[in-house]
Amino acid sequence: LVTRITISQPTAALGGEIDVPTLDGQVTMTIPAGTQPGRRLRLRGKGMPTMKSGSHGDLYVQVQVETPVHLTAEQKELYRRLDASFKGGEPTHGP
Repeated sequence: LVTRITISQPTAALGGEIDVPTLDGQVTMTIPAGTQPGRRLRLRGKGMPTMKSGSHGDLYVQVQVETPVHLTAEQKELYRRLDASFKGGEPTHGP
């Protein structure tokens, strides 16, 4: 069983905890730091029940990383500064 969960860019980069809906209700899942879009994480025993044994399979959580659409001027500046820090330079100012 596979479900898709959307997480924020900071959660993908820094890691964190999210709530995931399962067949048995919500569970908290740890997102490792550096999680890339499309990565599949496994929740053991939280998937579909098997016919004969009554045990449950695994639930796979496919991660989608949300890209913000509407940023404030301050958020844009923070993204520019972050981008520059990866490049080792000074932030550039743009629209």
